[in-house]
Amino acid sequence: MDRTFVAIGAISGLLGVALGAFAAHGLRSRLEPEMLQVFEVGVRYQMYHALALVAVGWAATRWPGAAGAAGWLFVAGTLIFSGSLYGLSLSGVRWLGAITPLGGACFILGWAALAWGALSGK
Repeated sequence: MDRTFVAIGAISGLLGVALGAFAAHGLRSRLEPEMLQVFEVGVRYQMYHALALVAVGWAATRWPGAAGAAGWLFVAGTLIFSGSLYGLSLSGVRWLGAITPLGGACFILGWAALAWGALSGK
């Protein structure tokens, strides 16, 4: 499980850098500034949680249950939160913004699971 989360984190980080560069160089002239900012928020949170997934890989060697839960919540959060912001900014489909908080909730629960694992040793 530890290698899985490090690999997912590394791939997510790679994609985050690529998407950030795409936003800076390919979307700046194509999106309204407001939508470019929305895209960049998605990239920022993807990068935060790519690093968190690498940390979860280490934590999984110490607290496998809680770290595993945290890792999958971070993956789900990235897909829902960042994915919905990418979709919203590129397509203009406003209802995608309504599901973004579900991804944020996954992030919050993931951090809670990681904290619980560290504090309880489980």
